[in-house]
Amino acid sequence: MPTPRPSRSPATSSRARAALTAAAAALALALSACSSEDEPVVRTAAVERGDVQETVQTSGTVQPRTSATVSAPASGTVTTLAVADGQQVAAGDVLLVLDSPQARDALAQAEAADRQAAAATPSGGGSGRGDVAGAQRRARAQAEAAFERARAQAEALPDPAARDAALAAVDASRAQYDLQAAQTQALVDQVQAGLGSVDEALGALGQAQRVQTRAAVAAARATVDALTVRAPVAGRVSLAAAGSSGGGAGLPAGAEQLLQQQGLSLPGGALGGGDAGGGSGPVIAEGAAVSAGAPLLSVVDASVLSWTADVDETDVLQVQPGLRARISVDAVQDAEYAGTVTSVDPTATTGSGGGVTYTVRLSYDGGTRADGSPAPEPLPGMSAVVSLVVADAPGVVRVPSSALVRAGDGGGDAVLVVEDGRARLREVTVGARGERDVEVASGLRAGERVVVEGVESVTDGEQVP
Repeated sequence: MPTPRPSRSPATSSRARAALTAAAAALALALSACSSEDEPVVRTAAVERGDVQETVQTSGTVQPRTSATVSAPASGTVTTLAVADGQQVAAGDVLLVLDSPQARDALAQAEAADRQAAAATPSGGGSGRGDVAGAQRRARAQAEAAFERARAQAEALPDPAARDAALAAVDASRAQYDLQAAQTQALVDQVQAGLGSVDEALGALGQAQRVQTRAAVAAARATVDALTVRAPVAGRVSLAAAGSSGGGAGLPAGAEQLLQQQGLSLPGGALGGGDAGGGSGPVIAEGAAVSAGAPLLSVVDASVLSWTADVDETDVLQVQPGLRARISVDAVQDAEYAGTVTSVDPTATTGSGGGVTYTVRLSYDGGTRADGSPAPEPLPGMSAVVSLVVADAPGVVRVPSSALVRAGDGGGDAVLVVEDGRARLREVTVGARGERDVEVASGLRAGERVVVEGVESVTDGEQVP
């Protein structure tokens, strides 16, 4: 007789069913989680109207109305410093005075040569025709060299007004000399042909030489006059010699030159201070030795500010005068400034990496803080981020940039429009392209639904939620 099986109690059977149910639920939840992670998220949204701004973003700089670096007209020593750092000056104010024995010696030599030319009494004496022709050639060569020296002296003058006046005087003297030299040559030709007077030809040659010596005197005197250095523009003085090399950090301008003249030198970094290769140059001081052409100080007029921005060649054709810009300054975090394009420089700049940019100039149109109060004026040289508004489309049909797809190989722009629950590929014409939205100029109506997320996983005709 078989052994009877023990029967299960109702309680035991209920606990078993509950455990199985819980396990099945956990498995279903786990499978659902895996499925939600693997399946891409597809989201749709209604097409709406709104504003779209297309911008070109680039780096920029705050610019003063004007900035002038004053350079030494000649080698010498600073005997008087008449201004302090940050001092406001007017155009023409005395900034400093230099002593230059070299410049004064050049003037004395030019004046002596002019006196000698004036005192010379032209005479034929034993001069023959060949002597007159030779004298003309030598005088011409001397004059060419003298005019070149005079022009170089004039060009070295730091004050633009003085430089222009000296160059004009040299050019006028050169023109006068050329005229008299031509007349002298005609007389020499007559002497060579036995038709002219030697004394008359030598007299004309002496007059031409006097023109040259007077020009040399004028250029040398202009250099001496420029030793009293005046402000070329109105503005604030910066005694840091902008543009000069760092040389010895902590040394006043010209100190290294004085040390070198005495056969002394300092080891690198002996005085501490800044990087020897960057930033502004040393501060000028009385007693400093300077060389001709060395920058002495700067005068900055910040009464009117502006902006400059370096725009890449791929974007610059979109930038035209009159375009507006939104500008942020690194030093003022909670403010937005405004500018208007005034010009685009036609000359390109090639960077170290080979990229080509063009300088865009903009007016300074003020700024506001986040709370609506006026933003502080930035200082010249501050860096900024400039967003040029190259296209402004208000109240247009727009979709998120993420909704755009390609219509096919080599096709144009398209969107996936939801029709009867299915995605349909439709080509559209895009206008302004903003940071987040794009303008749809044709092919779509406000109120239609489009796929805005997960477009890469949706195919034409596929059913979408």
